[in-house]
Amino acid sequence: MVPRRIVSLVPSLTEALFVFGAGERVVGRTRYCTQPPRAVRRVKTVGGTKKVDVQGVLALGADLVVAVREENRREDVEALREAGVRVFLGEPRTVAGALRMLGELAEAVGAPGAEPVLERIGRVYRRLTGAAAPSRPRRVFVPVWEKPLMAVGADTYVHDLLRVCGGENVFGDRTRYPEVSPEEVEARRPEVVLLPDEPYPFSAAELSRYYALDVPAARSDRVLLVDGKMLTWYGPRMAGSMVQLAGMLRC
Repeated sequence: MVPRRIVSLVPSLTEALFVFGAGERVVGRTRYCTQPPRAVRRVKTVGGTKKVDVQGVLALGADLVVAVREENRREDVEALREAGVRVFLGEPRTVAGALRMLGELAEAVGAPGAEPVLERIGRVYRRLTGAAAPSRPRRVFVPVWEKPLMAVGADTYVHDLLRVCGGENVFGDRTRYPEVSPEEVEARRPEVVLLPDEPYPFSAAELSRYYALDVPAARSDRVLLVDGKMLTWYGPRMAGSMVQLAGMLRC
């Protein structure tokens, strides 16, 4: 059955629903679901990604809730299911997996407008993975939090995205989002440091701290502030994000 009242608990997938042509059926979102800006203003908020107002979702009469394991709590998903609400639950940990998930989401909501978007993402992915790999991938460090300092590890979408785009995650021997020290970062000798503005809002205020590290990235002026959506949003912007990131890592 095609859902008529959709609540999305995932910012990137909220954007996807609108791009796919299902936006008019989205009746609920989290406060972090900000794209597309003008369209989401009319949509009621139901808390945050980690603190969902379950009763608020139920009050909206949702017949489908969109969630992912990475961003949403199991307790909230289970509470919604126990209340009889159908939940689409994704778990994208690779670029290919994210592309499959988007196709499944489009099918679940009945969104034929998704096809050209998915085709474009698929073309970019095939071009990058089919092209001759760089002779030596650039070593990349991506912090995701401060105090404690946490990094992107293996078994994550970002880790695989770096691989696809010509990078080597310096903490790829650890899983998920490990705590690391500045000394460990220096020992891994990253050639590129990417400071995203989400989930932690890295800004110019942090640049001096990372330039102070004794690493090739600092010496070659490759400590870069980047849009966090480029790294973590698995949705319609994936094609452009892969092109942009590959340009940073393969040049």
